[in-house]
Amino acid sequence: MDIVEDTIAKTQENKKERINKGKPKWLRVKLPVGKNYKAVRKLVDDYKLHTICESGNCPNMGECWGAGTATFMILGNTCTRSCGFCAVNTGRPDTVEWDEPEKVALSVKRMQIKHAVITSVDRDDLADGGSIIWAETVRAIRRISPGTTLETLIPDFKGETHNIDRIVDVHPEIVSHNMETVRRLTRQVRIQAQYDRSLDVLAYLKSQGIKRTKSGIMLGLGETEEEVIEALKDLRNNDVDIITLGQYLQPTTKHLPVVAYIEPSQFDYYKTVGMELGFKYVESGPLVRSSYHAEKHLF
Repeated sequence: MDIVEDTIAKTQENKKERINKGKPKWLRVKLPVGKNYKAVRKLVDDYKLHTICESGNCPNMGECWGAGTATFMILGNTCTRSCGFCAVNTGRPDTVEWDEPEKVALSVKRMQIKHAVITSVDRDDLADGGSIIWAETVRAIRRISPGTTLETLIPDFKGETHNIDRIVDVHPEIVSHNMETVRRLTRQVRIQAQYDRSLDVLAYLKSQGIKRTKSGIMLGLGETEEEVIEALKDLRNNDVDIITLGQYLQPTTKHLPVVAYIEPSQFDYYKTVGMELGFKYVESGPLVRSSYHAEKHLF
């Protein structure tokens, strides 16, 4: 190893050490406690529900479950894609459970949820991408808990519009699809996804009459300020209404490392930029996740 290589290696090692010494104080979260949290915990366990709160190691689980809310993950807890940031298992998914829509809808009713967020793993193994179960879940919630408004945080369905149309047909109040990162880092962060395909999905949703579209970006993966602003502009140019920005946190040592912890003041700056670009709602902060304060995005 020459002097240059040795210097680079030492610099990278020092960077890792600084990051791993401990998260900044603004990333500290409260442990989940309280009667409401325990009640939701029991419901999820009793009915063997999959929530992205657990599978995604969400730092806000204690706060959200303590308030009696949760984001349901349908179509199992094994994803066909292997994104470098995601804590959800990758592999061969189980067979589709056709009674899942009814199960989720009953849980929404039991939890007395006013605004439910539904998401899913990617099911590239299925011809319909899981879109039939998606549509049936929305229909079941509307039937069993008619007072509940809905946000659907959908995969890209490989850009196949006949599958996206099933989501459009049931017309959730908000339809989300996350960009996750900036253009340059997409291939590294979302291995089987495409930046422009995700933009096309969001544009198609709006063109088909979805009133509120939404997306999310993680920060701290090595993006520059200019790249973040470029992504915000791309989303607004495709008429996206709502954007969430939060700090990426490495789920395990096998996942992409945190390159930087973004200061809260920088998140505030991005919120200002987003509002100036014309987003109707910008949720921006270190602990923000896609479904955090989702009920506020109905505007």
